Amino acid sequence: MTDIIMPALSPTMETGTLAKWHIAIGDAVRAGDVIADIETDKATMELEATESGTVTGIMVAEGTADIAVGTVILQLGTFGANVAPPAAPPPPPMSPAAPAAQTDQAEATALGRKLGQLLGLSLSQLAARAPAQRIGMAAVMEAAGLGLPAAAAPAPAQVTLPAVVAPPVGNLATAPFETMALSGMRRTIARRLTESKQQVPHFYLTVDVVLDPLLALRARLNESLAARGIRISVNDMLLKAQACALLQVPEANVSFTDDGIRRFARADISVAVAIPGGLVTPVIRDASGKSVSAIATEMQALGAKARDGRLQPSEYSGGTASLTNLGMFGITQFDAVINPPEAMILAVGAAQPRAHVADGSLGIATMLTATGSFDHRAIDGAVAAGFMAAFRALVENPWQIVA
Repeated sequence: MTDIIMPALSPTMETGTLAKWHIAIGDAVRAGDVIADIETDKATMELEATESGTVTGIMVAEGTADIAVGTVILQLGTFGANVAPPAAPPPPPMSPAAPAAQTDQAEATALGRKLGQLLGLSLSQLAARAPAQRIGMAAVMEAAGLGLPAAAAPAPAQVTLPAVVAPPVGNLATAPFETMALSGMRRTIARRLTESKQQVPHFYLTVDVVLDPLLALRARLNESLAARGIRISVNDMLLKAQACALLQVPEANVSFTDDGIRRFARADISVAVAIPGGLVTPVIRDASGKSVSAIATEMQALGAKARDGRLQPSEYSGGTASLTNLGMFGITQFDAVINPPEAMILAVGAAQPRAHVADGSLGIATMLTATGSFDHRAIDGAVAAGFMAAFRALVENPWQIVA
């Protein structure tokens, strides 16, 4: 018998959801066959069998969430093994009904508990008077001296009680709503970003950048690349500028660990990509060493895989810094949450015409606002300011990033 376990399909995966089985009891499975779809903290991925054999046991039902990594989810026997259909679980054993006096000795009815609270009587006081019976309304009234003994008390339906209004719980909205189950990805996003804001001392620096030179260079590059079917986006060029700025200010291309500060020799930029149900961060490795056209081609391919849920762990983990852009939504400026263990993330807003003074003259320029979020444990203010200045200089003099 071979056990197939829930694997760790990403570096941060602790639990997974078994979204769909592709096999059934009695099926023959060979190593490499796709046996299930697993929803991880980042995407829905296909699970391949690591061994061959006949399916003898499916240990986890389809749709089960929060399955811990290492849990046995499937059992395989030898090929050709006779497999009996799964038996229905036996019904729970029947037991004779016990008298209420034995089963409910320490129990108060909801009605009795409410009335006891109104009359200032504790459960222990009531239990002392009625140790061998269910503590109901009659017992409470007897204890308070307000009615007949419990044995002769009228039925609860014949007694009119004062209205009990439950106090409001928090500030809950009363509008109609539906509760949507948390996916593995959403749980992980919530956990990791909460940890980031609680444990990482964020500070923020913002610069306004003149974008016109970059837009002009981008237009010329796209004209020359049109025959190859390549189109460079503004974000591709900003990504390259960020990577180059990190190499110019290597003290900002770091990560904080308990053992010390890691300074990276290259800039691997994680790019936030929105997908249904959350976001993922495909990584452009060695972004400063790649041409802008290569970055554009790679980013298009990774973005498509991200939206299809086909990214592999090696494609979305291990960045040294992040870039997020909400300019396409008209957002002019925002502060992003650092994605640990990285120590910085650059948030880019929309490009828009603004008043700008150049050489003492007031004019109009296309500008954008960029805000860096920095981990103060690893990056000091002066270092962060040097990085932001380097980034602005590269964007405003973009030939430096394509030279």
